[in-house]
Amino acid sequence: MQRRSVLRVLGGGVMAAPALGLLSACSSALPPQALAAWQAATTMEVGTDPRRWMLAHAILAPHSHNLQSWLVDLREPDAITLHCDLTRLLPETDPYSRQMMMSQGTFLEVLALAAQEQGYRADIRLFPQGEPGPSRLDTKPTAHVRLVRDASTRPDPLFAQIVHRHTNREKYDDRAPAPDAVKALFNSMKDFTGLRYGVVGDEHPKDRAQHRALAMQAWQVELETPRTLLESYRWLRVGPTEIAQHRDGISLNSPFVRALSAVGLFDRSKAPAPGDSAIASQIQTFNDKLSTTPAFFYMVTADNRRSTQVNAGRAYVRAQLAATAHGLSMHPLQQALQEYPEQTANYAEIRRLLAVDRPEDTVQMWARLGYGPTVEAAPRRGVEAHILKKE
Repeated sequence: MQRRSVLRVLGGGVMAAPALGLLSACSSALPPQALAAWQAATTMEVGTDPRRWMLAHAILAPHSHNLQSWLVDLREPDAITLHCDLTRLLPETDPYSRQMMMSQGTFLEVLALAAQEQGYRADIRLFPQGEPGPSRLDTKPTAHVRLVRDASTRPDPLFAQIVHRHTNREKYDDRAPAPDAVKALFNSMKDFTGLRYGVVGDEHPKDRAQHRALAMQAWQVELETPRTLLESYRWLRVGPTEIAQHRDGISLNSPFVRALSAVGLFDRSKAPAPGDSAIASQIQTFNDKLSTTPAFFYMVTADNRRSTQVNAGRAYVRAQLAATAHGLSMHPLQQALQEYPEQTANYAEIRRLLAVDRPEDTVQMWARLGYGPTVEAAPRRGVEAHILKKE
């Protein structure tokens, strides 16, 4: 952590330090247990039940807030039934669970890529017992996946990027994404119908400036709204013991914040007071990253049905894997897309910027795109944590 940030926290009161640590990238290396699942995916034998090998890759998919809300039923031979873990939701920032459904989609697509790698076709049937309503999820399965041996199935080159794909929240270079990389990113999503996507970058500098300004505003709203910040605090894991124990959520391992926590000065039950200096510092830190972001990637769908949300997640992870193959980083900016009251104006603005006119059209993804530094993988809980136990 930079010294000037530490001094600013100490000058403004140490009770504000959690906000600075939570939303910054100055963390020490994570404990090996938290990253064991990434290593397992590269060393695990296929064995007699290839489903577990496939799952070892699927759990490396991106997930909003790293909640990993995937539960699978393996009781049916040659099949996987996917459920959403309803204890792992974001009711404040994702009140209608749109992001959760996209995260179910990322899992399914990576699972399908892993199946292809082993010569299987993954026949995915979404919501076999019916789609949940638009307001809340239910206990019915998200998908039923039948695994079929198919001699015509060929591996997808994107599979090789699964263990290298990481969400990069750091500052990106100011150089524009290479045209061939952007083309590859678009090509990765070409099989998804009803999907409009694009990149706003050097060719539209005025539009990009508006995207940067909106991202800054939406980020500030989330940080300064107590209940949404506290929702992030709930999923904050501080120090190696907590990180290794939970292997999910937002990991914070910086020595400074660990020291505060050790002496009882890290209160995750309270949001900082208005005008808190550490919140202001974090806003400025992220604004610095946004001010030089070279491009923004977006995805718009023609409706917002649950199946559309899942398929949008499938398309997004393919785009991120394609970006990874070309050395590009991606960082979702979900704040302006979130349907809670304080973001109403920002939600309307992102729709205006992307010419989303019909009420049913929905911006499913908005992300930073550029060349970033190497970052560490996020913790994963391992395959067994996601398997529903036999009754």
